[in-house]
Amino acid sequence: MPHSQLLPADFPRAVEWKGGELYLLDQTRLPQTTCMEKQQTVEQVWTSIKELKVRGAPAIGVAAAYGLCVALKDCRDMTGDMFFERACAAVAYLESARPTAINLRWALHRLLDVCRAGRHLQGAGMYDRLVAEAALVHKEDIALCRGMGESGVPLIKENMGILTHCNAGSLATSELGTATAPMYMAHSKGVSFKVYADETRPLLQGARLTAWELDQAGIDVTLITDNMAAHLMSKGVIDLVIVGTDRVAANGDVANKIGTLGVAILASYFDIPFYVACPSSTIDLTSASGADIPIEERDSSEVTGFGGVRTAPEGISVRNPAFDVTPNALVTGLITENGIITAPYTEKLKAHLEA
Repeated sequence: MPHSQLLPADFPRAVEWKGGELYLLDQTRLPQTTCMEKQQTVEQVWTSIKELKVRGAPAIGVAAAYGLCVALKDCRDMTGDMFFERACAAVAYLESARPTAINLRWALHRLLDVCRAGRHLQGAGMYDRLVAEAALVHKEDIALCRGMGESGVPLIKENMGILTHCNAGSLATSELGTATAPMYMAHSKGVSFKVYADETRPLLQGARLTAWELDQAGIDVTLITDNMAAHLMSKGVIDLVIVGTDRVAANGDVANKIGTLGVAILASYFDIPFYVACPSSTIDLTSASGADIPIEERDSSEVTGFGGVRTAPEGISVRNPAFDVTPNALVTGLITENGIITAPYTEKLKAHLEA
């Protein structure tokens, strides 16, 4: 199905590679301003990832892949060995931007493997291979989004209420999103449903991004604060929960935006199906369980104020974990590009990656 039938034709892409240059949508300025920023240095790419100008595990992976190309664009006259040495340093640097989303490391090391295999070439040849591989990562992410959409669309029934948390939408990926892909596809088929978007404190990705993009696409969306979810579930308003994930451990535990664990516990209590959209690029078999997933702790200023206005006392102690881990026992199923995986997850996730 053409992109224009699922998203508005003028809907901004999170990541674009045009004329040999990388452009990232500055999502910190949404929904007030839509601005594509040209990324001219690897330091700028690192900052864009760290400051959440580009965010969402798949989009971070694609941005990092192209970001490595930005880092090496001036190294094309080097020997293969010198080029590879610079590539290793750039990968280590970009990888340090954010620790939780596995796609960042996955994409960078995929390109580094291409670079390693091409060390017999001169820098220019290696650079061309890297750009081609980054473009392939980008293209594959679009296919993954569509696959998850097709796998998850049967879950969405007429007149359902669907809760989602944070932004696992088009803005977090290369096209349709992860959690939102089934929603876009169901909407295109004429299914009538309502989405409830948690605002997602402390940075309001649900309010600023999810509510905005679903509304732009003509999907019936209602914004709620995070602490309203339990009330709506108790009233029978929510029939289904679909969220995204930044990393899936080998046993099916999932790391996602802080607050997801609470939503999963509520869904279990109220007997509401809780699904996680999980592209293969987000599965990490090296993490045996959620306990092995590093949780990013962000700056306290994100909690003590918003929009330049301080809302907490000066000097107050703050915790600001950006993610939490939902144990596999609370996950009804993982929506992948090749169908829905249910427990037992360990065997099925391994088989999924080996297929």
